[in-house]
Amino acid sequence: MPRFQLADTPFDTASLRAQLLDARVGGYASFEGWVRDHNDGRVVHGLRYESYTALAEAEGEKIVDEALAKFDVLDALCVHRVGDLAIGELAVWVGVSAAHRDAAFAACRYIIDEVKSRVPIWKHERYAEGDAGWLHPE
Repeated sequence: MPRFQLADTPFDTASLRAQLLDARVGGYASFEGWVRDHNDGRVVHGLRYESYTALAEAEGEKIVDEALAKFDVLDALCVHRVGDLAIGELAVWVGVSAAHRDAAFAACRYIIDEVKSRVPIWKHERYAEGDAGWLHPE
């Protein structure tokens, strides 16, 4: 089963978290990113995520594999939405299980930072003024 996935519909974080449970786990960390109603001083009415699917899935999987090798963690998963999302919807989720909390927190932070930096997913925000704009970290 892939550890990084793109989802075009809402997903259940409880079932994802359950996949990380293990008798060896002493710590779990997660991150949830939601669609907010503003960006750079502008009112946002919603957004659309688009991706280069094959490359996004491969790069996302590579990032999770890096976290598993770099940190003393037992498992990790990441799911990122694509398509149209409304304000308040869950856009991205990362979950990490480890024997100890420090490793879980560090790996979780690493995964979300690298996904936002390296995975070809682009955000197209719709603004209150009626226009829209593409965003992606450089």
